[in-house]
Amino acid sequence: MSARENILNAIAMNQPELVELPVIDIAAVIDYDNAYAQFKTVLESIGGKVELISDIAVLKEQLIGDKTNGSFVINTIAALGDVDKQVAFLPAFELEKVEKAYVEGALGVAENGAVWVYESQMINRLVPFICQHLILVIEKKNIVNTLHQAYEKLEVSREGFGAFIAGPSKTADIEQSLVIGAHGARSATIYVIE
Repeated sequence: MSARENILNAIAMNQPELVELPVIDIAAVIDYDNAYAQFKTVLESIGGKVELISDIAVLKEQLIGDKTNGSFVINTIAALGDVDKQVAFLPAFELEKVEKAYVEGALGVAENGAVWVYESQMINRLVPFICQHLILVIEKKNIVNTLHQAYEKLEVSREGFGAFIAGPSKTADIEQSLVIGAHGARSATIYVIE
């Protein structure tokens, strides 16, 4: 028997016993009096901005202004006007010039300020991560208290990709100095529709 086979056999013989996953009582987890207020507090504490708006139409003028100033702006939200479907086929070196991206989120999580975005909402899975400034839009009624509740509502197997996004990109790996926008968007603004 080779050394490799001896190692693999030893590993196979020394497997721990299977332990059933714990049953989590969703009723016993965190419950905030105001999920939106908690979402806003957490997201702003990690560098994001949150604005409550009455209607998505409020953002139409902002989008038009962003597009007319000559910047590379991507809109993936049909309610805001023409969706930039051509970005689905653009490679990373062309998308690196994206100044701002408007993306709709499926739901928000109050406990950590994260927003779930399906791949279909991104059009191209690079869009929310390669842009300089990310604009996310969610409905207030779609803010849940915890990740447990989020996973109960989400259909994670619905598409090939999806992600929780919480604020702008940040790292403190280098000399323990916080750097915003090191690996993704430099800013993240989440508009919550009343």
